[in-house]
Amino acid sequence: MQSTQLHQQLQTFFDETMCQVLSNDPNYLIVQLTNEMDRKIMNRPFYWKYIDATGDEPNPAQLTLITNPSEETAAIRGEPLHLGAPRLRTIMDALREMGSFVYLYETSKELQDGVLTPWLHLNIKVTYRCHQTKEMLYSLGMNLMTGEVWDQFFDRLKEKELATEQPQGLFPVPPVIAFEKAIYRLQQLLEDHILKENHDWADEAKLLYEKERRVLDYFYEHMEEKPAQYEVECQALKEQYEAKICMDIINGGVFYLV
Repeated sequence: MQSTQLHQQLQTFFDETMCQVLSNDPNYLIVQLTNEMDRKIMNRPFYWKYIDATGDEPNPAQLTLITNPSEETAAIRGEPLHLGAPRLRTIMDALREMGSFVYLYETSKELQDGVLTPWLHLNIKVTYRCHQTKEMLYSLGMNLMTGEVWDQFFDRLKEKELATEQPQGLFPVPPVIAFEKAIYRLQQLLEDHILKENHDWADEAKLLYEKERRVLDYFYEHMEEKPAQYEVECQALKEQYEAKICMDIINGGVFYLV
């Protein structure tokens, strides 16, 4: 995910959760959390237990989140955010908990009457995991009438005005493609894309595993009967270097667009 896309999604998240954005620089955000969001993303259970027990006035945290590290942000004290960063994970967990699926309608001042076409949108996180980890976020959309698929669907949505209620004069068309089939199709398309990628990282991990395994075997080769610790270390090596690709749907929704 590009830093600009991450920045925009964070800004939308804080706007939607009623957190005041005190400074919105292209490279960082300074945000005043609400009590609710402090509880969800700051990991301060003992503080909130104390507040609940005593009835004292809470003091929710203020966050400085650096979305694009640069010379301008070098002197700023804040948390660098990127895919895999602990704070971003807590934000995604909060988003998943608060509501991972939405229905929104495009509003258009130009059109007084017409139809709205349903699109399924999925944000899917792909994790490449072995002795190192890399995460990628894909934003995919499918037209539930025609099956047309758009990549970077979020970039198209951010330019539109969306509302939770159906606008007067515009009528949503019932989807032709079932949600379950659309979700399955988008996952299959992403799997096909992943299979076509370069997977040298997995081959390198396998070579490293074999090297580490030879070293381990060397230390135990003089033993006729291997101790239980040997099996434990073998399993630990396998888990460390075994290449895995995990695909998780973070959130999604149905968007009725003009």
